[in-house]
Amino acid sequence: METQMIRNKNGQVNIILQERKSAVSTKRNLEKGFKNNPFKHIDQAFSSFVGMNELKERIKEIYATVVINEKRRELGLQDTKQVLHMLFKGNPGTGKTTVARKLAKLYFEMNLLTKGHCIEAERADLVGEYIGQTAQKTRSIIQKAQGGVLFIDEAYSLARGGEKDFGKEAIDTLVKHMEDNQHDFVLILAGYPYEMERFLTLNPGLQSRFPFILDFKNYEAGQLLSIAKRMAVERDYQLTREAELELKAHLYMKTKEYNRNFANARYVRNVIENSIRMHAMRLLANEHFTADDLIHLTAKDLQINAM
Repeated sequence: METQMIRNKNGQVNIILQERKSAVSTKRNLEKGFKNNPFKHIDQAFSSFVGMNELKERIKEIYATVVINEKRRELGLQDTKQVLHMLFKGNPGTGKTTVARKLAKLYFEMNLLTKGHCIEAERADLVGEYIGQTAQKTRSIIQKAQGGVLFIDEAYSLARGGEKDFGKEAIDTLVKHMEDNQHDFVLILAGYPYEMERFLTLNPGLQSRFPFILDFKNYEAGQLLSIAKRMAVERDYQLTREAELELKAHLYMKTKEYNRNFANARYVRNVIENSIRMHAMRLLANEHFTADDLIHLTAKDLQINAM
């Protein structure tokens, strides 16, 4: 029947009409879904992120303000420009850099940024070795980040040399640009919790310029296990049940230890990547293996006692 209709002129029109009706129906369903859950796209954007509920709520608040501002403009009411500079406090491997990259893209989709790229910098990219060089280097980095996000990790290193250090000049240049170009530029400073707290006390004028100060908590054992399983799947591997139980017990022990330098998701990534190497060594030594063997990482592959 479909072949006859395609050859038939009237049949072609009917097919086109059906496709158009289908497209209209799809659009209506999307609009209905938006009304039922206006934050669905944000939930989807962060669906692969474990935890981070506070961050997700802040992004929803920002998005809600954007939408309502558009409605206010339509009625001739004054809209409110948002300052989006952020400060992230968290230990290694808690997702600070990944979130900064994601926010740059999301803010672009919200029309809050004109480019939506993310420039990642550290002290060496901003601080010069002689008078006048620091302001020039900092302005250059800021210019590259215009229309997007400038992410500075271990930001407290800018203040480590005290009043006479050139890092202070970098901070002053950043602060000025935060005020002058706050609506098409987002500055995110990040670092370890204790060091960032101390950094803010050394520079009291900074805290008031960051409307969003977010704590990136250490992951719990169950969350780290979820991250490990996702990392394995992304590489077309699976943990066996025995490997999963052993890794969960190991991660529980690691999270209960007091270790300021525990690398959270980075540690898990190292475990998975090391397991893949051990898996390859094991299979190659055995010579004979099945397709199922190629997929599954066993408890023996984990080698977690050596990590």
